[in-house]
Amino acid sequence: MSESAVVTPAALVVARPEPGEYAPYYDRYISLVPGSDILATLDSQRRQTVLLLSGREEEDGDSRYAPDKWNAKEALGHLCDTERIFAYRALRIARADQTPIEGFEQDDYVRNGPFANRPLAEVIEDYIAVRRATITLFRNLDEAAWSRRGVANKNEMSVRALAYLIAGHELHHRRILEEKYFVER
Repeated sequence: MSESAVVTPAALVVARPEPGEYAPYYDRYISLVPGSDILATLDSQRRQTVLLLSGREEEDGDSRYAPDKWNAKEALGHLCDTERIFAYRALRIARADQTPIEGFEQDDYVRNGPFANRPLAEVIEDYIAVRRATITLFRNLDEAAWSRRGVANKNEMSVRALAYLIAGHELHHRRILEEKYFVER
């Protein structure tokens, strides 16, 4: 799995979202994101997550830290599905689509996803593809698009809040993978 860098423009600086740009619930994720260079953060996270996942055995992907929890492949699949949905929301809002966007039930998505039956390497490749697409989407937004707002899951959201939410959600789940799934034995 060779990883080349995704180049981001140095001139674009996207301010952190203000609390009124997202539902208070999402602060649990957005507050995890350090700094204010969200494009560099998304790219750095991709590399860090790939590093965490590289060299893992198939049994690592099948492991659960508790009987009622997703296995590691399902957790990574959830990360991919959620990022796709949040990026789709960001795209629609960035393009000034004012149609309210529906929510989704994460447990149904995991239950109906093929993650548990796929090789870990394929789920990792999916993560890489999703993150690259997300970075490309955000890298190609103009300044006006970043501050646009729309309604997603009955909450007003800005595009920049969605970018930070994607990064914070990934960080939250990577920490769970590090602390509960891939604890050095």
